Amino acid sequence: MLRAWEDFVKGKRKRVDVNDFARTLLDNLWQLHFDLKNNTYVHGGYLEYVICDPKKRMIHKASVRDRVVHRVIYNALYRYFDKRFVHDSYSSRKGKGMHKARDRFKYFVRKVSKNCTKQCFVLKFDIQKCFASIDQKVLLCLLRRNIADDKLFDIAKNIVESFGCGLPLGNFTSQLFINVYLHELDLFCKQELHIKYYLRYADDVVVVSNDEYELEVIHKRIADFLLRKLFLITHKKSITTISHGVDVLGVIFFPRYGILRKRTRVKMALRNLAAEPMGEGRNVEF
Repeated sequence: MLRAWEDFVKGKRKRVDVNDFARTLLDNLWQLHFDLKNNTYVHGGYLEYVICDPKKRMIHKASVRDRVVHRVIYNALYRYFDKRFVHDSYSSRKGKGMHKARDRFKYFVRKVSKNCTKQCFVLKFDIQKCFASIDQKVLLCLLRRNIADDKLFDIAKNIVESFGCGLPLGNFTSQLFINVYLHELDLFCKQELHIKYYLRYADDVVVVSNDEYELEVIHKRIADFLLRKLFLITHKKSITTISHGVDVLGVIFFPRYGILRKRTRVKMALRNLAAEPMGEGRNVEF
């Protein structure tokens, strides 16, 4: 419980709700431990608010008490599931991330294009309203298949079912659960379709090939699998040659170089601005 608290509280020590919980920290953690141990823990509701990143997103924020439980569950499950995920799943994983995904994509392009001497096609698509469209029953079946401990599964189930449908963007566990859910897609692409140059970052999927028709067939089979097995719908599908530029993973890639897309540059500039110390005469708040 203390380790989960320390993981959770990083970067949040100045927040009012976190400070309120911290004032009687040991009492709160002891009560939480008692509730979890005796199966009396019940997940509370959510506070809704909108962020622009720059796209508008609805965030659902749980109480500090519940978010500490999210950390407990994440810490208990992450290592087990991470070992089972395919190599080319890059979102919300230690040692992975956006930069590694971009490097892997560039490697795929070099291999398929024979160092930019042959034609290279890129299939990319995402999943329509992915978090909101997650089928909780399917997710719980996947978790039950992997979690032998009944008490641990019951807490995970409590978290999943605390939200009306799908997964809330604000839950730390949602990052892990979305990977557990879409791992089924990764396995289908690798084991059934035998796609060599495939990667996924969150709900963004990229496949590289020298055959445009092959990519059309791959997308059709993936779309059918997602709809039948996971009740998800593909979105924003495109097949583009790398020579014309491929907008993927926040970068517009060309055969020998890439350009950060405008939205990515704006987002990075805002983050850098927020990270800078306030100078004299500066009147900006975040």
